[in-house]
Amino acid sequence: MVSAQPIVIYPAAQDGGRRVRVDEQFVGMAYGLLDIVEFLRLAGLDDVDDDWVRRSALIEWRGGGPEGWHPARD
Repeated sequence: MVSAQPIVIYPAAQDGGRRVRVDEQFVGMAYGLLDIVEFLRLAGLDDVDDDWVRRSALIEWRGGGPEGWHPARD
């Protein structure tokens, strides 16, 4: 299933990192909001900061929102 949002943050891996996708391209593994900000800046979104990342409707958060940096336990 393709997301309607152009930015997808995937659930946390075992090490707490979350994969970040912009459009159809994976841009990196984020370990916090500032990593996401940097990936988005590198992708061409100049006016982003951590508040923008927390609130943006362009971001689909999977497996927890902006505060979810720990892997789900079985």
